[in-house]
Amino acid sequence: MVPIRQFPVSKFTAADAVDLLSQQVWCWGCDIARKEGNWLVEIGFQRTPPPEDRSSESSVYSISLPSDRNIVLRGFGVFYGASDIGGIFLPRYQFRPLYTTKSELQRPPWSDTDLPRLNTPNNSQKSKCISLLHGLIDWICCYEEEVTNRLGIEYRQSTLKEWNNGKRRLIPAGEIVSRWRELSQQVTRDSSFCFEEANDLDQ
Repeated sequence: MVPIRQFPVSKFTAADAVDLLSQQVWCWGCDIARKEGNWLVEIGFQRTPPPEDRSSESSVYSISLPSDRNIVLRGFGVFYGASDIGGIFLPRYQFRPLYTTKSELQRPPWSDTDLPRLNTPNNSQKSKCISLLHGLIDWICCYEEEVTNRLGIEYRQSTLKEWNNGKRRLIPAGEIVSRWRELSQQVTRDSSFCFEEANDLDQ
């Protein structure tokens, strides 16, 4: 059996957060390919298949949430928007929340070039960015709790078997929600690790 590479018990680093997010994106991909049926579609996500000229891209999954919030999932990251404060895009391999005043995407993000202009938040925008990040993490926690409640912890364990290849960090299925909550708490205490050496994505 491949040994589990555990997260450190101390505070999160940017690398720890990247590993947590990357595993989560993997889980969403497995939920899409679930043999019993596409779980994202089952819980209300809209699947937008790529047009003919972007046929090499995977489908975009989006959902509208209460209080004028929305989420868009991609293999390279996740967008979370709220009508009153804007939106963030969280890149999968950076965990650097990039901010936009736009709360909804104007077109499906087949690649990062389809995203609106995204910037590292300035001092006046950081509180909005952190609020959006908390909202996204809260949703992820609710999502994983629903997976466990409706599909069973064994299902999530099964999706992580291939992930655990001895090279990636593994967050055991039963610890995913608690690790996200710990990350959210750290963002509240000190969010500086989210914004260090961040790069802008310009359209």
